[in-house]
Amino acid sequence: MTSTLIRNAAAIVTGQRGAASRSAGPDIRIRGNLIEAIGQLTPEPGERVVDATDCVVYPAWVNTHHHLFQSLIKGDTHGLDLPLTAWLAATPYRFRAAFDEGLFRTAVRIGLLELALSGCGTVADHNYLYYPGMPFDSSAILFEEAERMGLRMVLCRGGATKVRQLEAELPQALRPESLDAFLGDVQRLTKLYHDASPNAMRRVVMAPTTPPYSMAPAELVECARTARSLGIRLHSHLSETVSYQDSVHSMHGMSPVRFVAEHEWLGSDVWFAHLVKLDAEEIALLGSTGTGIAHCPQSNGRLGSGIAPILALQAAGVPISMGVDGAASNEAADMISEVHAAWLMQRAAAGDRCQPLYRDGQGEGEATAVSADDVVAWGTSGGAKVLGLDAIGTLAPGMAADIALYALDDPRYFGLHDVAVGPVASGGRPALKGLWVNGQRVVEDDVLRGVDVGELRSEARGAVRRLINQ
Repeated sequence: MTSTLIRNAAAIVTGQRGAASRSAGPDIRIRGNLIEAIGQLTPEPGERVVDATDCVVYPAWVNTHHHLFQSLIKGDTHGLDLPLTAWLAATPYRFRAAFDEGLFRTAVRIGLLELALSGCGTVADHNYLYYPGMPFDSSAILFEEAERMGLRMVLCRGGATKVRQLEAELPQALRPESLDAFLGDVQRLTKLYHDASPNAMRRVVMAPTTPPYSMAPAELVECARTARSLGIRLHSHLSETVSYQDSVHSMHGMSPVRFVAEHEWLGSDVWFAHLVKLDAEEIALLGSTGTGIAHCPQSNGRLGSGIAPILALQAAGVPISMGVDGAASNEAADMISEVHAAWLMQRAAAGDRCQPLYRDGQGEGEATAVSADDVVAWGTSGGAKVLGLDAIGTLAPGMAADIALYALDDPRYFGLHDVAVGPVASGGRPALKGLWVNGQRVVEDDVLRGVDVGELRSEARGAVRRLINQ
């Protein structure tokens, strides 16, 4: 069995919280697809040795919410400064009908490359590009492209059986599916691709696009029950804006979280993207049921939605993970940018809540409540938890070898007293000396295997011109 020794790392961040967040190392041995040992290790005869001097080691990131097809509609001037609902009509829905198999595959390739070069090994893509009579299989493309790059793919099979008014006048590609067609395809995909093992390279998730708008209430119940009968998880968007709150209250006379609770969409097998606008009862309900969140701070900021109350959710027992969301609402669609934003925004939000002592406040104490190590845990072991991939997300013997090795060679990292925090605290994108996924090195010295970046750049430029012309 082949082995690799990552030797002499300057710092090893484990993905755990508290005192266990760092390992002295300085070496990590990979044997087969597992981490065999961490410590002071001696190279074995014939073993490949990777010099990690002055480098930092993290668990490979786990991205729990993305829309990869949006990688070709970044920076659209029609939607750049709009809030969520107006942006949906202006950008993703406007372009959705133009995507054929070639454009979809190019977009997926761009998104996966960007993620991989940030050190991301697992991608949960909430793909909602499905419609009756669709001439290509977008699900198959996602799995094919992830396999080609050596990444873990969790397909969150989106879709809808009804549309909102903003979609009603749009073309065939926005038309809803029948519930039977939707559930039948989820069953097909589960049989073809789903692997329930704790270090699976492929998973399938039941993921109607957004519960109050995409399906009738009874259909949501049927989706939840079907998913649980298949042994797969559930995912969707929820409570992203105040308009979302108002709309659900108008339609159903209750909060969004209470609505999904009434329709069997809470539990430790469920996670929602966003959860920006919540009241105290909703936070308690999410926590008591173990329902998770994919926190998407950059998209929430870009769309003016707000900042999710992560500290309150964490205190209530909600599993916290990180999601990049679609590139059309997050032009920096990589995990390093995302965790950097999460760290800053959560600290800023905590500081914004602080009140001076003379007004009976607590001073600035709350502003220290989020550390860089906390954010790493959200983006690694937290992501593994909400996806149910128990063998990834943490650097420890016996865990799957999903490892990111960063070389902090850029001047932005010069002068760091604690180099371990560099990728989170300094921002930018550190050079990726190596990315291992399930023991296989898929990135070496910032080059992802099997991808011609120049060719992809040319494809992307041509694709954008084609979309604009259409």
